[in-house]
Amino acid sequence: MTTDIWAWVHDAHRQLTESGHHRLAEAVYELPGHANEGRNDQLDAVFPEALAASRALGLPWVEVYLRHWRMQNLLNRRHQGEKALPEAVDLLEFAHREETAGCPQSVCVVQDLAICYARVDGPGFVTQRLEVLDETLARIEPGRACFDCLSREYSDALEDGGRPVEALSHLDTAAARIQAAGGRLSLHFHHRRASALHLLGRHQEVLEVLDTAERTERARGRELEESDVRWGALLRARAFASLGRTEEALVLLPSLADAERHVDLRQMWTGTIEILAASGAWENDGELGAALAGWVGYLDGTGSHRPCVDLLLAAGRLALARGARTVALTLADTGARKLGQLQSTAGVAEEVAALRAAAEALPRPELPVPPGELLAHLAGAEASYETVADLLSVALDGYRGERAGASELVWALSGVLTSLGHARAAADLLWEQLDADPGDQRLALGLGSTLIEAGDGEGVRRLADRLAAAGKVPDAHWTRARWAAAEGRWAEVLEQCEAALAVAPERINTRRLAATAATRLGDHATAQRLYLELLEHALPAEGTPEEERHRTVQEPDLWHLITAATANRDWAVVRSTGALIGIEFDEPEGPVEEEWQLIALRATRTNGAPTDLPALRTGPATARVLPVLGDDLTLNHGDTVVFSPALLEQPPAEDAPEEERRRWRPVFELLTLLDPAGYTTYWIDGGWPGDESWAALREGLHAAEHAVWVYSGDQYRITDPAAGDGETLPGVYAALGVPPTVSAAEADALLHRLTGGWPHPLAWPALAEAAGADLARHEEIVERYGL
Repeated sequence: MTTDIWAWVHDAHRQLTESGHHRLAEAVYELPGHANEGRNDQLDAVFPEALAASRALGLPWVEVYLRHWRMQNLLNRRHQGEKALPEAVDLLEFAHREETAGCPQSVCVVQDLAICYARVDGPGFVTQRLEVLDETLARIEPGRACFDCLSREYSDALEDGGRPVEALSHLDTAAARIQAAGGRLSLHFHHRRASALHLLGRHQEVLEVLDTAERTERARGRELEESDVRWGALLRARAFASLGRTEEALVLLPSLADAERHVDLRQMWTGTIEILAASGAWENDGELGAALAGWVGYLDGTGSHRPCVDLLLAAGRLALARGARTVALTLADTGARKLGQLQSTAGVAEEVAALRAAAEALPRPELPVPPGELLAHLAGAEASYETVADLLSVALDGYRGERAGASELVWALSGVLTSLGHARAAADLLWEQLDADPGDQRLALGLGSTLIEAGDGEGVRRLADRLAAAGKVPDAHWTRARWAAAEGRWAEVLEQCEAALAVAPERINTRRLAATAATRLGDHATAQRLYLELLEHALPAEGTPEEERHRTVQEPDLWHLITAATANRDWAVVRSTGALIGIEFDEPEGPVEEEWQLIALRATRTNGAPTDLPALRTGPATARVLPVLGDDLTLNHGDTVVFSPALLEQPPAEDAPEEERRRWRPVFELLTLLDPAGYTTYWIDGGWPGDESWAALREGLHAAEHAVWVYSGDQYRITDPAAGDGETLPGVYAALGVPPTVSAAEADALLHRLTGGWPHPLAWPALAEAAGADLARHEEIVERYGL
């Protein structure tokens, strides 16, 4: 197998572009970057459309390519295991059909399956991983990039099998074969070598390998990706910590926030923290424990079973060191459950048992007051969540056999466990109590919230069915609606809320969630109806007790009503509702079209990337887009849009630097287009004429109702054709907005008139082509100035 994958990618991109399939061509180039750098939202936005296009066009090789890179993201950046296994198996089968067997990416799909097995249970699937990798490595040339990737996976499998010496030897042999074939070792190859050296205790060599590898990369003219920089820093931090050089480790160690953002860092980060905490260089506190517990829950949910167990054992050891008895026991319970999902429990079952034994051996705290008085005592005491959990657990033990009277303690302990990251354990506790006290509605609703926090969809369904069978139909629908909302299934949210409201129309939070779902679905008429009904059913603010305040009208309800009414052009409701929150309008009736303030609109590009657009706020929930935009956005200059008036970013603090406070603009989420202005974008490029000439151009264009927006900065330089030796001129790259009342020919003539006397001409080939003008002039400018 000799096809070069990247040569094929470039060729596929060219063919797709030439045949007019630009979005798919862009996806072919962009998907690997999204996958490798963990741009999950962008990948999720691009992938479904690209996959559908590849299938519609009958391009099975492109389909293999797209699915492989998505799988790389699911496995390496999201650490999915059993959750991704069906797709990994299906993709392997698809990639080895007659029509796809020759695809160069079909080899990489073998790597996907090997990684997926490692996520599910690396040590348990060592034999299977080595067999599939052996077979594939035997049929590809060492000079191919795939040989590097698969050799790394082979070494990883050997490490999981407790054979680090063989892993290192395999990498040495593979490196020699790759280099003999004229290939280059990837940076990730050296990272895998560092892993084997770490297991062998050769930490100084780890540092040397990393330094040499990164110098080599830079000598090739390749800047390291952000993910490579993070990973290299973490590998070094672990090596320094293992050498006892804690200060150097702490300088390089990615922050807890970094590990929260990047799932792939968490396992090694935790191992490094264990070393640092043991030497007193890192504070082993409840905040750390809560973070680790959350990561354990995440891996549990993705079916990454063995990494989940490894992580919970590390979290358990740290909990034992803190004396956090309840947390350690909870982790041991999770470990015992996870053992049943492993292919092999050799060694790890003993570690889980040892964790439980050590946790049970920790001293149980003495209660400062009788169990029935503990909650009142804790309300006025200062104690950590882990200490509170231990005290509540001891108090609850006093109610064994009499659980019906322990609901308050259970409620409190479940809340503390959830705060500590153990939502699933909290849910188990609430289930047990609900069985003892089935009539407690608060327990049932609290259990629903906890199950959603734990990501336990099966538990949510079980609870909803139980509530429905008990005649609590509105609660059953509410529970299903909240779970659907957590997963972004807005049509189902609206359906479940409407069903609940049909039985219990007085439920205000249900109506709020229904209106949110309608807004997400773009059904602003339904959202407005629901908010108006909310006003009718809400309790009066005066005289409503605190525990019922959620059933009164809140100011955000009024803002949401204004937003929905704006989208529906119901200006009377916009004005009357605005008056309730103190908005004074310039005019008493009609559309709201005023000039309030400069803001930023958070929009989404066609590739899924978020972007903030400058805009002029024209009303409570409307704004006019200012820049001239390209075709990667569905908006353009002058468009009036509706936005959600909730701030996405808080303003700078009062003591922030004056420049920061001056530059700050409120950022709002774009909801929908209200009135399109109809501008068409054409790009202009060429030499910068100077501030005075550019200002004259801008004024001339604005007088003709055109718009222009500069995208280049001071760093943009173009070739100076009158000088030699690579001399350059300052350039300008800008977007021209042509109004719908003006033809392309008229815009072309206007630009000629306004720029005709400039020393360096501008080029606008797309506009010239649309105008039917001579393209040769523009092509000559592009060539002469190196545009």
